[in-house]
Amino acid sequence: MYNFEFVSKKKRVPIKKDLIAILNQVQDIVRKDFTFRYDFVGSDKRNMVTYDFKSNIGFDFDVNIEVNDEDNSFSAKEIKIKLINALNKIARKYGYDFAEDSTRVITIKVKDKENSKILHSCDFAIVNNYVDEDGYHRQEYIYFNKKQNSYYWQEQSGGYYMLPEKAEWIEENEYQKELRNLYLDKKKKNFSGKHSRTLYAESVHEICQKYGYYD
Repeated sequence: MYNFEFVSKKKRVPIKKDLIAILNQVQDIVRKDFTFRYDFVGSDKRNMVTYDFKSNIGFDFDVNIEVNDEDNSFSAKEIKIKLINALNKIARKYGYDFAEDSTRVITIKVKDKENSKILHSCDFAIVNNYVDEDGYHRQEYIYFNKKQNSYYWQEQSGGYYMLPEKAEWIEENEYQKELRNLYLDKKKKNFSGKHSRTLYAESVHEICQKYGYYD
């Protein structure tokens, strides 16, 4: 069992300011190719960022990056590689290591190398929100297939849809404390290495399912 606790807003704010500065500079670098908007998502908005004080795993942020240009002609691979290259130019000035390319996200980390410890990190998912032919809101993200060394847009699983609306409904109906407890419990039992954004989405979905949001 891990020993996760919630991180105070006071501790998070200066790091979030640095991440915003990094993202703004990355926007400037890639502007000649495409523009994008970004949103901090998941646990940060609900004051539910966690860390394990007994392990070498620091706390993390989750950010969605959405390319704005409808006429964007770059492939999924080109978009992700351009963003990784831009992050590597900027993030290191703020103490982050080189960006890591995983299946769903790009991750940057601040490491205490002397003590083999991650102090904090940020996961960037590149997403595209759209409305399908039936009028439903959908989201896809850039998926990196490591075995095939290929990149492509993949449909987001159902649990990720309308997360802000679901979280708002949970708060309005006073289930926030239960959500926090469930999320913290999932973090403590996360032996499979799931990302925080996945555990948060699962927690929101389970609370909504339990109390009739989908009825």
